[in-house]
Amino acid sequence: MPGRKSNSTTTSKAERARALLHGGVPREDSDDELGDEDLPWEWIYEEIEIVVPKPKRQKRNAKPETEKVIEIVGAKMGSFECRLGDCLLIKGEGLQGEAFVGLAAEFLESENGEKMCKVMWFSTEFEIKNQKKKRMDYLENELYITYDFNDAPLPSINGHATVTSIPVFHQKYPNGLPKKSKERGKVFICRRAVRPRTATYTEEFLWEDIYHGRKTDIAAITNFVEGQLEEARQQQLKNVGRNSAPKRRTRAASDYEDEEADDVDVPRTPSRRRKATNQSPSKNRLLVTPKNRRIVVKAPLEFTPLALRTLSPQAHSSPFSLARSKLHVSAIPDSLPCRENEFEEVYAYLAAAISEGTGSCIYISGTPGTGKTATVREVVTQLHGAVEAEELEDFIFVEINGMRVVDPHQSYSLLWEAIRGERVSPNHALTLLQAEFSNPSPRRVPCVVLMDELDQLVTKNQSVMYNFFNWPSNPYSKLIVLAVANTMDLPERTLSNKISSRLGLTRITFPGYTHDQLMTIISSRLSGVPENLVDADAIQFAARKVAAVSGDARRALDICRRAVEIAEESAGGQPLGTRMPTTPSKHGRAPKSEKDKGRVTIGVVKQAIQESVSSPLQTYLKSLPTSSKVFLAALLARMRRSGVAENVLADVVDEAERMVKMSTTSATLFDHGGGEKGLLALLVDDMGLRGISQAALILTESGVLGMERGGGRTGRVRLNVPEEEIKGALRGDTEVGSLLGR
Repeated sequence: MPGRKSNSTTTSKAERARALLHGGVPREDSDDELGDEDLPWEWIYEEIEIVVPKPKRQKRNAKPETEKVIEIVGAKMGSFECRLGDCLLIKGEGLQGEAFVGLAAEFLESENGEKMCKVMWFSTEFEIKNQKKKRMDYLENELYITYDFNDAPLPSINGHATVTSIPVFHQKYPNGLPKKSKERGKVFICRRAVRPRTATYTEEFLWEDIYHGRKTDIAAITNFVEGQLEEARQQQLKNVGRNSAPKRRTRAASDYEDEEADDVDVPRTPSRRRKATNQSPSKNRLLVTPKNRRIVVKAPLEFTPLALRTLSPQAHSSPFSLARSKLHVSAIPDSLPCRENEFEEVYAYLAAAISEGTGSCIYISGTPGTGKTATVREVVTQLHGAVEAEELEDFIFVEINGMRVVDPHQSYSLLWEAIRGERVSPNHALTLLQAEFSNPSPRRVPCVVLMDELDQLVTKNQSVMYNFFNWPSNPYSKLIVLAVANTMDLPERTLSNKISSRLGLTRITFPGYTHDQLMTIISSRLSGVPENLVDADAIQFAARKVAAVSGDARRALDICRRAVEIAEESAGGQPLGTRMPTTPSKHGRAPKSEKDKGRVTIGVVKQAIQESVSSPLQTYLKSLPTSSKVFLAALLARMRRSGVAENVLADVVDEAERMVKMSTTSATLFDHGGGEKGLLALLVDDMGLRGISQAALILTESGVLGMERGGGRTGRVRLNVPEEEIKGALRGDTEVGSLLGR
């Protein structure tokens, strides 16, 4: 009976599963009105009279002229007919036995000649996702009229539905609908209108006051619903900050429930039964369809959330730490400067595609660090704001990064989980997505997919790319794909013609930043940093250096961030004005003057750039012990002497000893001034001259050398890295640089 919630015991488990997973109404008898024969649909025409507009020179008292026209007022298939103003059941594309309810507002033909019906949708309580504002006084068979319209193909019509008010339902069914009644699943109650996304409800009304089953009621219903929803929205905005949503009614703490309460209202002996609960579909459980097919709904993966810290400018201990945090590439700025044109182009494209409900592709290219992904994310953020302000239709957004997936086929699972909230295997997800985008769905929401690092998603047969770029071409998909890559000619160079042609002509190129734009970006990041830590000339120097090579904003930020770290080291890590003089070392460059300490100048930026161009391998080689450096120098000398890449370990050790002994005439064997030791003393302190062969083991473990196993001193060794890397790392070394020769 009306008043009982939809999670009562009279509702079967299969019905609850369908409603929870998809939001439609349960249908046990599919196509019972249309019959089993697959007959063609035909239009129903009607001749009407319309008033012809008066000519400008016609007399005022002249009788208005009329003419008769033929218009489409309905459609039929065999003995089944539906007309304007009828409440219809529309098939869902999900589980069998699911349907949606809509009001026929117009009959039309699509561009490809397909017969369609424009329907004004009713919503079930399961489609209202905002649990904070959702009303909990819904009835078992209650629907809400909405102001949402869609074009549904005529073959998706499942039959007629009956919508009434509560008094009329009580009058016609005083004891409720019996379980085995043919009208069960076809008769519904409507007493409110709603916006499902924002959970905006209108006041109660009588359905019979606005609907009389005529085609002339359509305009009155749309105007009434639109006006009532706008009035409810304005009232909801006035009540911001107050919790005016009705509270959930709690059930009595009892495990006894009456199974036949809907059929007759007489006292019965209750049977013991497990208490029914309205569980979330994300819990692991088995759902049974009317055909006894078991469907396993997997729970989504749960990750332990990391603690997030939001640091205010006052939370940093020094201007250096504040500057470093703002210059970090992962820091989210308040705005994206120097990308206004690209932002407007992407925003206009996405907003138009979402509003029109069409599927499309867009290819975004540009060198790394030109703001492609950041711009798209900012556009999506602004679009979500437009959705919250009810200026744009709702949509789903999912980001698929090719660098973060182990296998490109996992993209199918990520897309299906974003659309349906179910985690399935890639093969199963591909099958479900093929059916999802090939069949019309009356309540499908547009989906925006950002495919970042596109070159990492290319497979051998290019099936992943083909499917993602082919699905938007389906007329019912409403899939919008944003493909982001670093090269402009990736589709023509890597992808086949059938895939590149599906990208269409919509392509946006992000050029590299100019030095003026890089200066603007760095300066905007450093806004709020006290004491003018970074010189304007240093910012300009870094911007010009990067713009001349690549125009990569991330590289410019990294260089400036490293320059701040170097300046902080020169200042002893202390705030400006309280620094102590630092002792120069061989690893760092001393400031030219006391005035430059702790400031990012052009010289500091040069040092940061020099460090950035050094490879990680050279950095590692420079940090090796002295014995390992001598061994590498000896191996290079032995390779020049023998003319082959592989040499016996004993010969390399002998070469090292010979090189050290031959250098006795130089000052490297003796102590340098200031107490520094010579090369021979360093070798003895390190591991002994004879122990230099042990350095080969250290280099082999790190991968710099390749050595035969079990060969001992007779085994052969060879370099696994280029000779230029070793020469570049050791040539400036004060201990072994002189051993390299030319």
